[in-house]
Amino acid sequence: MKPALLIALLTGLSTPALAAAADDGDSGEIIVSATRQPYRGDFTIKETPAAITTIDQTWLNNNNILRLTDALDLNASVARQNNFGGLWDAFAVRGFAGDENLPSGYLVNGYNNGRGFGGTRDVSGIEKIEVLKGPQAALFGRGEPGGVINILTKKADFDTRASLGVQAGSWDRQRVDGDINLAAGQTAAVRLIGFYEDAGSFRGTRSNRWGFTPSVLVKLGERTALTYELELTRSEAQFDRGVVAINGQLGVMSRRTFLGEPGDGPLDAEVNGHQLQLSHEFNDNWSILIGGQQRDTRLTGFSTEAELAGGRQRLGRDGRSLSRQRRFRDYDAEHQVVRGEVQGRFATGSLKHRVLFGADYDNFENSQLFLRFRPPAIGATTTAQQSNDIDILAPVYGRFPLPTTGPQTNRLDTQEAVGVYLQDQIDLGGGVQIRLGGRYDDLSQTTLNRANGIGSARDFSRFSPQAGIVYEVNPQISLYGAYGEGFRANIGADVAGRIFNPETSRSAEIGTKLSLLDGRLTGTVALFTLTKDNVLAADPANPGFSVPIGRARSRGLEVDVNGKLPGDVDLLLSYAFVDATARANVLDPNFSLNIRVGDRLINIPRHQFNVQAAKAVQVTDSLKLSLGGGVQHTGGRLGETATQFFLPAYTLARVFARAEIGRHVELFAEMTNMFNTSYYTNSFAQLWVQPGQPRAGTVAVRVKY
Repeated sequence: MKPALLIALLTGLSTPALAAAADDGDSGEIIVSATRQPYRGDFTIKETPAAITTIDQTWLNNNNILRLTDALDLNASVARQNNFGGLWDAFAVRGFAGDENLPSGYLVNGYNNGRGFGGTRDVSGIEKIEVLKGPQAALFGRGEPGGVINILTKKADFDTRASLGVQAGSWDRQRVDGDINLAAGQTAAVRLIGFYEDAGSFRGTRSNRWGFTPSVLVKLGERTALTYELELTRSEAQFDRGVVAINGQLGVMSRRTFLGEPGDGPLDAEVNGHQLQLSHEFNDNWSILIGGQQRDTRLTGFSTEAELAGGRQRLGRDGRSLSRQRRFRDYDAEHQVVRGEVQGRFATGSLKHRVLFGADYDNFENSQLFLRFRPPAIGATTTAQQSNDIDILAPVYGRFPLPTTGPQTNRLDTQEAVGVYLQDQIDLGGGVQIRLGGRYDDLSQTTLNRANGIGSARDFSRFSPQAGIVYEVNPQISLYGAYGEGFRANIGADVAGRIFNPETSRSAEIGTKLSLLDGRLTGTVALFTLTKDNVLAADPANPGFSVPIGRARSRGLEVDVNGKLPGDVDLLLSYAFVDATARANVLDPNFSLNIRVGDRLINIPRHQFNVQAAKAVQVTDSLKLSLGGGVQHTGGRLGETATQFFLPAYTLARVFARAEIGRHVELFAEMTNMFNTSYYTNSFAQLWVQPGQPRAGTVAVRVKY
């Protein structure tokens, strides 16, 4: 088989596009600079009318990143959100997040994958992460208007190799991970990737995690390939809502003090996932992708956490006694996706078309059993035991017997959707390309309160158009503009059982893409504006439920730069200004919400900046040394909806060093939060605030064959 055709099958890139993107003179090496992912087509980033940022292995390794959320910190357009006591990934892109009661959705190899309760995503098995910004809903469907996160996994190929890494860090953290790729000639290959991690934390809590993500590649013919991937992960971690602010003031208590109960034990999260995909090229111009995914997740366990209702909370009276709820959760989710997609090239006269059309089916079931003990209203005779109090300045764990939880929520929510989409990007000549497309979604949604047998159902349908234009001014500068509309069903119902109207959105952006220093340095500058209707926020009076807050808008500026500076210095720079605000007045005395036009959205900084730099030096024939570091700045953020409680801005610095000894051994060391800054990453309320990690160090060794 020709190398070009083999790479085309593995990446989904059509052979003509591969030939145009790859040419390495006499070496015979093929370098792929444009790959086709599902829903994407064979477009280079430069000719795509949207801002796209890639976080690849270079920066994942330089930052020793282990979690998806930490990787997303490298892009300033992404902001951390309420992470459910550290047990799921939650983020906003360009100021907009999804449902606060669920983890943030993301894609894996183009499939909707982040839904469910599988815990935080580990980077083991991740090849790179794409931040696909702007109006993407016309293809991906049912997503946020700010953009989507797409994870590309490490896949089996025909190069036999292996690596094993071991690392240790502050607070008694140990980790081992391995990656073995085995090829059976040019017909089949298997890649085995796994990790195990046992870690303490500066909060005095502990977690234990492991994962196994193998993949199989089978070449069924010269133009046909079949791939299979398994996702099997398990994690145990204590639930931790963080620290509290007293009368809006942070720093009164130690950031190291855990306010839960060790006697609750850990919450257990598990994932069993499968992806299967068949790719086939009919000829050099037409190809097809057919695939499916099944993913089951579950989260179970007890937790003790601060009571939010003022009338039940003793902290406001004496400044140190925190009244606490106790909760039990058994959350289970099943998610199936099936997709078929055809892409092709043809011409009509002088116009060159690249078309992409397909259909997908998506079924998501969300089962939640939630039990709760809640402290009573504070009165003259209310005891500390009745309130399940803890002293935030001098905590004593196990002071009282753990309260018995009672019924609170027992519900099943189901979404079933079918979507069809079409996109045509037309080359008009003269450096001008236009993109036209759209997606039609038909969705059925049901909710069942199993505690009282009351259920309801609704059906929705919507067409989401998109349009874009790209103008290549010269090889160094391209200008683009894009517009799109979106549609996303709001899962679940309010406390009365009413299903919410779906979110609808409109987004537009203009920008320029730069290629400097002979292509070694690339960048994007973009201006955007987004609006959403039928936005939800978590219901503070009824955990697990939501309330509508109406309309929201986000506007901003982004700058992203990636590549090499003179002197072979690797650079990754990202800046974002995001102004995300409510655009409707909401007054709901039942839940004490009072949101006004202009109120900022929770956990969204107006200014965010991240810069990373690294330099490699060949010291001797057998020793290569790399040194680098980075600075991250996050501006002040609203810390509780409908209040004036803000989390302070913070700036963090880190450094790292890597020594590559010969071809097989690599040593690594890093220090994070060099100046031991006290900071807070996100919050839900003044009594649920997540503190950031103090200064920490890591050492690691990796052996490669």
